[in-house]
Amino acid sequence: MNVDIGNALAREADPGVAEASLERLDERVGRAHDRIEGGIDDREFGYASLALPADADVEAIRAAVAGFDPAAVLTVGIGGSALGAETVTAALGLEGHHTLDNVDPAETARLLEALPLEETLVNVVSRSGTTAETLANFLVVRDAMEAAGVDWTDRTVVTTGDSGPLAELAERHDLPTCPVPDGVPGRFSVLSTVGLLPAAALGGDVEGVLSGGAAGRAALSPSLFDCPAYAYGAVAYALEQRGATTNVVMPYVESLEPFAEWFAQLWAESLGKDGLGQTPARTLGATDQHSQLQLYRAGRRDTLVTLLRPRERPDRPIPEPDAGELSYLDGSTLGELIDAEFEATEASLAVSGVPNVRIEFDRLDAESVGRLLYDMEAACVLAGELLEVPTFTQPAVEWGKRAARGMLDGDAEAAEAAAEKTTLRVRDRP
Repeated sequence: MNVDIGNALAREADPGVAEASLERLDERVGRAHDRIEGGIDDREFGYASLALPADADVEAIRAAVAGFDPAAVLTVGIGGSALGAETVTAALGLEGHHTLDNVDPAETARLLEALPLEETLVNVVSRSGTTAETLANFLVVRDAMEAAGVDWTDRTVVTTGDSGPLAELAERHDLPTCPVPDGVPGRFSVLSTVGLLPAAALGGDVEGVLSGGAAGRAALSPSLFDCPAYAYGAVAYALEQRGATTNVVMPYVESLEPFAEWFAQLWAESLGKDGLGQTPARTLGATDQHSQLQLYRAGRRDTLVTLLRPRERPDRPIPEPDAGELSYLDGSTLGELIDAEFEATEASLAVSGVPNVRIEFDRLDAESVGRLLYDMEAACVLAGELLEVPTFTQPAVEWGKRAARGMLDGDAEAAEAAAEKTTLRVRDRP
């Protein structure tokens, strides 16, 4: 893993970070590293996430999917119970993984009609077993399978905690189960049974992913100048303090588009506290150069752009053009073109003084995927330490969950909160 922070320095960008400021910040990084290491060693809540490359229960995953050779895997979960798994399968190029992570009835119906239910493995994920969206979708999936003449108990795997409705259901119907790791918030659970089971069911190299994560663990060190993960976390923190309150994540590889969504939850839910935290923006290079780059170059000076790419990738030649205006494409490949787009975007941002960071890895394989995921988690934990926020909690999210359930239950407090909404309606003229 290689992180280049040169275009985020004060002599290149505004806002930017002076090298002397980074030197001073490095003392705090060292102290934060000691705190993180202690938390990992003691498997403290949240910090246990960074021990997952060693602690992940691969045998439980393999046992749960043994005997299945599914044409499709349907993960029923939400947030961290789905985004990590989707990120891993997409990054590994595994086809056939689908998610129900919302309760949009039209999309749920479309997906269930399109899936070969008799060849689909249903992967239900909820630590508590009480997540409203997950349980509602699972009931709909179960009903659809029964209507299609499929025995859902023969094609369902449950990933949940030790107790709760899902655990009781699994025991009652003798369903294969996987444990949710202790002390690990959902958004940090990608390198565990939660994030790896669909990839394993589809033949993915989950051991390779964990090996990459282990390399990230071994690379943690007390100085941001020796640790790519800490370099990224520290620079993101420093830029936020200087006004870069938006973090645009732009991978230049299509199969990492779900990674940008995973990152958005990780960064927003972990760091958005006490009036602090960068707002993550999900983009895709080169597509969003044409839709968003105008804003990042010429809009408010409040943005850090994070550019990601593999150094090596499968390639395809561009056929000889039959128009003189396209002669610059002659003899080129799609890989050369997207790399040129990457470097041109990076240069255009630098010329405009927009801080940007380059993250590169050798190739998009299992080890690189694991390393990228681990390093972003470690960067997030470090940023939380520097911000002095409770990185591993999400009280604002929990309030919304309780309110939604309360409105269905007829809870007076939730109904009152909804009724107090200020309205100013604008309608068509009659």
